[in-house]
Amino acid sequence: MKTCLVVDDSRVIRKVARRILEDLQFECDEAADGASALDKCRLSMPDAILLDWNMPVMNGLDFMQALRSEPSGDQPVVVFCTTENDMGRITEALRAGADEYIMKPFDSEIIQSKFEEVGLIA
Repeated sequence: MKTCLVVDDSRVIRKVARRILEDLQFECDEAADGASALDKCRLSMPDAILLDWNMPVMNGLDFMQALRSEPSGDQPVVVFCTTENDMGRITEALRAGADEYIMKPFDSEIIQSKFEEVGLIA
């Protein structure tokens, strides 16, 4: 079973995303900020990361840059999931190593479609 780390400071968003991903046969873990997510990745690198941008302690972009410099940090497929809709921000995230981008609010069809596009599900 593939694993996904859901990183968002909103408990509600984490729970909704987790439910959708578990329905898509992912084993999920959660983190409320980038620093906690980085700690979890250092213990066990997930197959995928669903990542918010705006969080306390360490934001999504800083996490992304730190993750990609970790051993095996180039392996997880990272999908930003955020309210940031400025084209410059999206480009910045993709240049930092994100594989795809989802706008909030999202639903199961959007997550399934994006995860199919990046090859996480068939």
